[in-house]
Amino acid sequence: MAKNGQGGRIAIVTGGGTGVGKAAALSLLGDGWRVALAGRRREPLDEVVAQAKAGDRALAVPTDVSDPASVEALFAATVKAWGRVDLLFNNAGIGLGGALLEDIAIEDWKRVVDTNLNGMFYGIREAFRVMKAQTPMGGRIINNGSISAHAPRPNSVAYTATKHAVTGLTKTASLDGRKYDIAVGQIDIGNAMTDLAARMAKGVPQANGEIAVEPLMDVAIVGQSILYMANLPLEANVLFHTVMATKMPFVGRG
Repeated sequence: MAKNGQGGRIAIVTGGGTGVGKAAALSLLGDGWRVALAGRRREPLDEVVAQAKAGDRALAVPTDVSDPASVEALFAATVKAWGRVDLLFNNAGIGLGGALLEDIAIEDWKRVVDTNLNGMFYGIREAFRVMKAQTPMGGRIINNGSISAHAPRPNSVAYTATKHAVTGLTKTASLDGRKYDIAVGQIDIGNAMTDLAARMAKGVPQANGEIAVEPLMDVAIVGQSILYMANLPLEANVLFHTVMATKMPFVGRG
C-alpha cells in the first residue's frame, strides 16, 4: 500500500501492545505513520516497536487509560515528540471472561467501566483538546466498539453494556467534533484471531446454551480496516465499520 501523503502523520493507539491494537499499530507504521503505542505494560509495547523496525517513528508510552492524568501524559508525550496528533485509535478494553451476572463483584464491574467507558471518554476528551488547538486544526478518532456494541454474548453484561455505551460516545463525539474538523468513527470487530479470542476455536457458549466452535479471521485484516479509515481525508468519515469472520454467528440466528 502506498505511503500516506502527509509526511508521516501521527497516531496514538491505546492497547497497542497486543491483539487488535498491535495489528493497528503495525499497519499504521507500515504505511509511514508515526505511532505512539500506549498500554499498561511496557514490555509488550517495546516488543511491537522492535517488530515494526520503524526507528524513531514508533514510541512506547506506558499508560493506564482508566487514569485521566495518565491519558493526559500520553498525549503530552506524543505532542512533545512529534508536535501534533492526527489520529487516536481508542482501543483499550477488558472483559470479565463469562462471569454470571448475579456473581459479578462490584469492584470488577467498576474496573470494566473504568477501562472500557471512562477510559474511552478520557481519550476522546484529550484528543479534542489537542486536535482543536493544533495547526492545521482537526484529526480523527476511531473507537473500538466490538460486535458486543450490537449484540451480547451470554454472561457478558459488563463488557456488553460498556460497548453499547461506546456507540453513544461515538455518535455524540462525531457531532461535537464537526466544528473542530474532528472526524469520529467506530470499528466493530467480530472474531479476529487474538489471544483474547483464541478460545472461540475451542468452543464458546451460544445463546441457546450449546457450546460451538466459531470461525476466526486474521487480525491483520482488522489492521487494514483501521488503516483505511485513518487514511480518509477529513471531509469523509466512516461512522460505523463492521469487520468480522464471514461465518461467525452474528447475522440472523447463528
